[in-house]
Amino acid sequence: MVRVKVTMKFKNEPAKRTPVLLYLDRDPDHPVEVATDREGVATFDMPPASGKVVIGNAIRYHGPLTGDIEVSLWSLTEGDSVYDHGTPDGSSGGNTAYPGMKTRSLQINGKEVLTDSEGYLVNLDDWSEAFVRAEAEYEGLELNDEHWEIVRFLRDYYEQHGVQANVRDIIKHYRVAWGPERGNNHYLHDIFPRGGPQKQGNRLAGLLRVKGEH
Repeated sequence: MVRVKVTMKFKNEPAKRTPVLLYLDRDPDHPVEVATDREGVATFDMPPASGKVVIGNAIRYHGPLTGDIEVSLWSLTEGDSVYDHGTPDGSSGGNTAYPGMKTRSLQINGKEVLTDSEGYLVNLDDWSEAFVRAEAEYEGLELNDEHWEIVRFLRDYYEQHGVQANVRDIIKHYRVAWGPERGNNHYLHDIFPRGGPQKQGNRLAGLLRVKGEH
C-alpha cells in the first residue's frame, strides 16, 4: 500500500481531487494514476516498489514507494518538465523547478547551470563532471579520489537499481571496498561534511533528494 499525501504550503490545506501519477522504475511506460481524496491522500493498492511521484507534470519524489509519502507544494502547476522516465545520466532526467524556487547559478564550460539553494540540480540533465568540480568548489570541498569513487558509485547504483542508494547500502559497499576503518558512517561523513554521502554526495552526483532528507 502506498499513500501519497499532497498539501498546499501557502494554505496548509490538503490538495483535493488532484491527480497523482506513479511511474514505477520496473515499468516506466505504464504509470498508475489516482486522484487525492478530501484529505489530500491518493491511495495506491500495490506492493512496495521504487519509482517516481509526478504531480502537475513534475517529479515530486523519487525513491522507495511504500507506506506514507508526503508532498508539499506551493502550486499545482509548479515545475515545467513532463516526466519522461529518463535516468539522471544526461538522458532526460527531469526538471525540479517550481514557482518561487530560490536558485543559484554556476558557470560551467560557458553555460549557466542552475541549482536550488542547497545545490541540487534544477535540471538533472545538466550533470557533468565539470558540475561536480564547480559545486564542490562552491561548497568548499576539495575533491579527491575517494569523493569521485563515491559519486560514481551513487550514479551507478541508481542506474542499476532504479532507486538511490540508502545509507545502509553505501556503508555496506564501502566496508567491503575500503575496510572497516574507512567503510563506516563516521568516516563517510568526515569526507562529505555537509550532510554525508546521502546528501552532499547525492548533490554532487546530480541526483534528487531521498525520502527523509531535510
